[in-house]
Amino acid sequence: MSASRPLPPAVSAAMSRRDFLARAASGTVVAAMGGGMLWVLNDRLTREAKAMTLADGRPRLPPGQRVLEALRPMGGVPGSPSPADVQIKVYGEVERPFELDWNGLLAEPQTELEADVHCVTGWSLLGAAWKGVRVSRLAEKAGLKKTARHVVFEGAHGYTANVLLAEALAPDVLVAHRHAGKPLARPHGSPVRAVVPGLYFWKSTKWLTGIKFVARDEPGYWETRGYNNHADPWKEERYA
Repeated sequence: MSASRPLPPAVSAAMSRRDFLARAASGTVVAAMGGGMLWVLNDRLTREAKAMTLADGRPRLPPGQRVLEALRPMGGVPGSPSPADVQIKVYGEVERPFELDWNGLLAEPQTELEADVHCVTGWSLLGAAWKGVRVSRLAEKAGLKKTARHVVFEGAHGYTANVLLAEALAPDVLVAHRHAGKPLARPHGSPVRAVVPGLYFWKSTKWLTGIKFVARDEPGYWETRGYNNHADPWKEERYA
């Protein structure tokens, strides 16, 4: 985008011309990505991330990804935004199924962590701050049976996403209720969502209503519509 051209209306509404030019000079791309909203793809952060490696030797930024400066809402049919309506069912291949309301969720041990998230559409957000309860904690409380092999994260209006048990019990997998130091915004799944950083972000079910432990795999909403069943960003497991 040339600095000499008039700013698009969406850009003018979101930032001053001075800020726009400063971003352009720093190698940042301002992109309108639908809904009249702006999301900033930062080329500098993308280059820096490509030079980084994780503890296991993988590149920090999976192939085909570019870094955004803020979490982008990715649609879906919202559930109720009211904490009073939170009722997360933890059930399936467990000894002690239970339901968790908002107060019950807050009464569980809380975990705060930073985790990168990667969307199948090609954007990543690095160092995203989350707060919530580890899924492994809820699994322990429910008493997993030896027959459990997979987890199905259930969301509002019948949305589901399937995850291998070992990956769902990773220490960075949360039932999250805060992002970037604030309560989740409704487009991001308020009041409660799953966060599964190791897989493409569609596995991180928004407007969470249930965590079902199952013996046999149950492909979810996107998996039955042509998306990859596993969704490893480093293997670019985007589609089946």
